[in-house]
Amino acid sequence: MIRIGTSGWRYPEWRDGFYRNVPQRRWLSHLASHVGTIEINSSFYRLQPPSNYRKWYAETPADFVFSVKGPKLITHLKRLRHVEEPLKTFLDSLALGPKQGPIIWQLPPTLRFDHALLQDFLATLPPGRHAVEPRHESFRTNAYFDLLHAHNVAHVISDAPTFPCIEAVTADFAYIRLHGHDELYISSYDDRQLDKWAQQIRDWDRDTYVYFDNTMKGAAPGNARTLAQRLGMPLTSHT
Repeated sequence: MIRIGTSGWRYPEWRDGFYRNVPQRRWLSHLASHVGTIEINSSFYRLQPPSNYRKWYAETPADFVFSVKGPKLITHLKRLRHVEEPLKTFLDSLALGPKQGPIIWQLPPTLRFDHALLQDFLATLPPGRHAVEPRHESFRTNAYFDLLHAHNVAHVISDAPTFPCIEAVTADFAYIRLHGHDELYISSYDDRQLDKWAQQIRDWDRDTYVYFDNTMKGAAPGNARTLAQRLGMPLTSHT
């Protein structure tokens, strides 16, 4: 199972390109008709009410999957410490049912690898698919990889010019975020780069989630569709 999509969908920069002639109220359903998954980013900034998740569920195809970004209250403000209460509040808000995919925990760039801290955090997570995106070079260590492997938590392989790209698969699924190789959140991926990622995904031979986060100039939807084509997936998977 390979799911390829974008990080978010509410981008005014896409209005004159991918969303041309599409009213804003239909942006989600339009994008979901072209990709198999979307990463929900708004949950990182503020707690979303269950009604939002139910609305997004209703606007997407039956076989669609959302990944959900964990709150920055947990990752950036509390920095993974004493998170039981906000974690429960966040998990109770989710109302995606069978469309619930992995939860991604994006760590702040100033957070260094701390084995005990991360072990305690992983132990609090409920069953299901979780992925951790570190942004500090100190996570490039077997101690980190082994810890994720023990909990079947995916390391997020991030491609970006401003934080480390640590390529490691630590779970029974892989999780990739492509933020723009040359310019963060901006640059498009060329044929050579997409060929590389397509081959890497084939080599892993496991469930894989891929999210293009190069959204600021509208490259993400096209890159997602092209990578899907490289992997022999239909350009438009829903009708």
